[in-house]
Amino acid sequence: MSDLTETNQTKAALRTAALALRDALPAAERQAAAEAIATRGLPVEVTQGAIVSGFMPMKTEINPLPLLRKLAAAGAQLALPAIAGRGKPLIMRAWQVGGPLKAGQWGIREPMADAAKVAPDILIVPLACFDRAGHRIGYGAGYYDMTINALRAKKKVVAIGIAFAAQEIPRVPATERDERLDLVLTEREVIDFRGK
Repeated sequence: MSDLTETNQTKAALRTAALALRDALPAAERQAAAEAIATRGLPVEVTQGAIVSGFMPMKTEINPLPLLRKLAAAGAQLALPAIAGRGKPLIMRAWQVGGPLKAGQWGIREPMADAAKVAPDILIVPLACFDRAGHRIGYGAGYYDMTINALRAKKKVVAIGIAFAAQEIPRVPATERDERLDLVLTEREVIDFRGK
């Protein structure tokens, strides 16, 4: 078995375990965590007109919408991802809270196809689990790794994971294709990887 195959199998097992833990969190606890993160806000400056991309939560994912609402009220322009196809970076499209959405791949809500394409300054990234080195395990397709890589090739971008504290694991088996996060926000703390 190749090292990459073994790493992928390890990641799949870690993902399954982390998602089971996340699924077991009571709904009220999940909502309280989302509100706690929104109340604290982002630990980076969000200038007037800065583009912040979030995501529409699915299943038991932490809900970034309270944070996105707060950022929009402070003058940020919002964006949400749209899947362009397997093996391609996500397309970030402009969106406003309450704006129209359509069901994309896997039923994930995304902006309409005529919404403007934008290049975010800050990405709020979903994840299955994360570690204290800034590595994350997503859902296995690599969309966010490709997207962060493509954006960082063009401009300075801050990638911020958002998760429940229960999603932390001791170590993510990262590969050279995995993009490191700059920060992770949980209901308990802000974890900053930028100086590491």
